[in-house]
Amino acid sequence: MANKVAILSILREKILSGAFAEGERLAEVPTAERLGVSRTPIRIAFRALELEGLLIKLPGRGYQVRSLSYVDVSGAVEVRGVLEGLAARLAAEKGVSAALLAKLQSCLAEGDALFSEQSMDEQKVERYVAMNARFHQLIIEAGQNPCVASALQLNEHLPMASVNAMVFDPGQACKEFSRLSYAHLQHHAIVDAIVKQQGARAEALMKEHAQAALTRFNDKLRFDMAKVIRLKT
Repeated sequence: MANKVAILSILREKILSGAFAEGERLAEVPTAERLGVSRTPIRIAFRALELEGLLIKLPGRGYQVRSLSYVDVSGAVEVRGVLEGLAARLAAEKGVSAALLAKLQSCLAEGDALFSEQSMDEQKVERYVAMNARFHQLIIEAGQNPCVASALQLNEHLPMASVNAMVFDPGQACKEFSRLSYAHLQHHAIVDAIVKQQGARAEALMKEHAQAALTRFNDKLRFDMAKVIRLKT
C-alpha cells in the first residue's frame, strides 16, 4: 500500500495534470477506491491539498478541484524563490556554524544515498520529501532573519508554493528519478556557494531551484493566454 506522502504526491499530480478536472467534486470513498487505498491517507491528503490551495472544501462533504491560473502558481513560486534566495545570500554573507553546516551536509549525504541506484519509488519519494523539507528549513535558519520565515509561512498556502508540494507520477518513475536527482544536484551547488561565501551565487541558485516547481507545472500544462488548458502528459 502506498504511504501517505506518496498518496499526497500522486493526488497533487492528478490535479495538476488534469486527471482530476477543474471544478470536479472529490469524495474520500470513490477516490480511495480509485487509488486502491484506505480512506485515511485520502482524508489526510485532501486536507493538505486544501491548505496548499489546490482543493476547496465544500459546505457538505467532499472537496472541489480549484481552478488554477499560471499567474496563481508563478506568483507564489516567485515569492518563495525571492525569500529563500534572500535566506541563502544572508547565510553565505554571515557564514554558517559548523553544527548547521554538518546538518546540511547530512541532507546532501542522505540525498546521495537515495540516488545511488537508478530508481525511484514511493518509499524513496517519502524520504526525499522529508530530507528536502529539512534542507530548506536549514537554509532559512542559516539566513538568521526571522522575518523571512514568517513571510514564507504566509506564502505556504498558495498553490505550489510549499516546499512540500512534491509531484510524483508513479507511471514515469525514470523521468521522476532524473527530475529529483537534478534538484538534489542543485542542493549541492547551493551549499557550495554558501560555504564559499558567494552570496550572489547562492541567491541565484536558490531562486533557480524554486523555479523547478514552476517548470514541473509547465510540463503538465499548456497555457493559452491567461487561461489554463490542462493536458495529460
